Amino acid sequence: MRHLVARRLRSLVAWVCFPLVWAMGASPACADGFRNPFQGSAAIGQGNAFAAQADDPTAVFYNPAAMTRLRGVQHAVGVQFVSPQTRFTSPSGAQTTNDLGGPVGWPPPGQLYLTANLERSGLPILRDLSLGLGLLSLYGFGNKYPERAPFSSTSYQGSLPLLDIKPTVAYKVFDRLSLGLGADIFTFASFIGEGQTEGLSISSGAGGVPAGSRVELNGKGTTAGLNASALYTLIGTVDRPRVNLAGVWRSQAVLPLHGQLLVNGAPVADASAKFLLPEVWTLGLAVWPLQDAERAWKVEVDVDYTRWRSVRNLDVALSTGAAISNPQRWNNSLSIATGTEYKWLRLPGHKAWQLALRVGYNRSHTPIPDANYNPVIPDADVHVWSVGLGLFCQRGGRFLGLVDCGAADGGWLTRQAVGLDLAYQLLLFEPRTVTGHPDPGVNGTYRTTTNAGSLTLRINF
Repeated sequence: MRHLVARRLRSLVAWVCFPLVWAMGASPACADGFRNPFQGSAAIGQGNAFAAQADDPTAVFYNPAAMTRLRGVQHAVGVQFVSPQTRFTSPSGAQTTNDLGGPVGWPPPGQLYLTANLERSGLPILRDLSLGLGLLSLYGFGNKYPERAPFSSTSYQGSLPLLDIKPTVAYKVFDRLSLGLGADIFTFASFIGEGQTEGLSISSGAGGVPAGSRVELNGKGTTAGLNASALYTLIGTVDRPRVNLAGVWRSQAVLPLHGQLLVNGAPVADASAKFLLPEVWTLGLAVWPLQDAERAWKVEVDVDYTRWRSVRNLDVALSTGAAISNPQRWNNSLSIATGTEYKWLRLPGHKAWQLALRVGYNRSHTPIPDANYNPVIPDADVHVWSVGLGLFCQRGGRFLGLVDCGAADGGWLTRQAVGLDLAYQLLLFEPRTVTGHPDPGVNGTYRTTTNAGSLTLRINF
């Protein structure tokens, strides 16, 4: 018996920990400032309209309250391969494009989620409780231009490989209503990018720094925020809902950054700043026009409201007593997501398999005004088109013909099902012409198009 438990533990560790290296990274494409709300392939395939469905472990991000509806122990790991292309045209007609150093940004953004429903714990006091843990890059970017770009005195390279650790708990108040509460611990890790935020520019000769010098500001730190969520089935049952309502609140957090100012690679001063991560409200409505034992068709609309207006400066204090003033006047932003999923719950001739087809659209408005525009974050109003495919294999099937999808029930560590979700996104940013920037080199027109592929592997125990 001891050897059986040991084998199951090794199996669980392999399924959970091996993909961890792929589960982190800085997103090289931005929508809604430097926030990356695309955190799971099933949701991405539906344009991120998922808060009122949230029926897989990515519920830890999209709506933690939904964890009470996930049976047993579930695990998901995801990765996105993102290829943003930005072309800048100056007022004189000169052109510059970004350079990722490869076909996609590296490291790729990713996620890892674990959920556990305690219904089978044997303790009545825990039967309505669910626990979750997420690791993801919710706020992050990475981008680079040639050092001779017209705007290099503002920025030509930058990255923010910020890790979000999400311990969460959810409670089933009654069958139709669940509530969630969790923390967002934002920090940096040495195995993700450079383990710190970095911004590089070329000196224009101001501030006593010789013109043409390479200037770097870096820093890292840790902070925490809160999140609260709710999921209510208005019509139908928990297992077969007809109408779900969802609400998620994510608090503001202030990230203290401590690092250095370097000139041509040599440190000249310690540097510190405060980086504000905004408050976000999400409302979701999901409707199932079709829901029976064979098929399910869902249509959902979600609205995200992000309070970027609280960003008022990105000032940097130096140990020399000097300060780098960087006033900001960001605006609040609104994102509207619509998506649908059509799912075959029992494929003809393959009863152990489920197949889901997804499509979605997301519209997001930029919060960054022209005066604060940074080419490294080429944000603009964006149209996001998505398609997705989901495969889910339960006991009686073999995943990719290689692995049994499930085994006879032998406890919490027995694999019950395996799922694979794939999605593709096309992010069409509206051309943006920047005028009136304090650095005239930033003024011009930016055209950005991003292609992104996403993969999420799920394992239910």
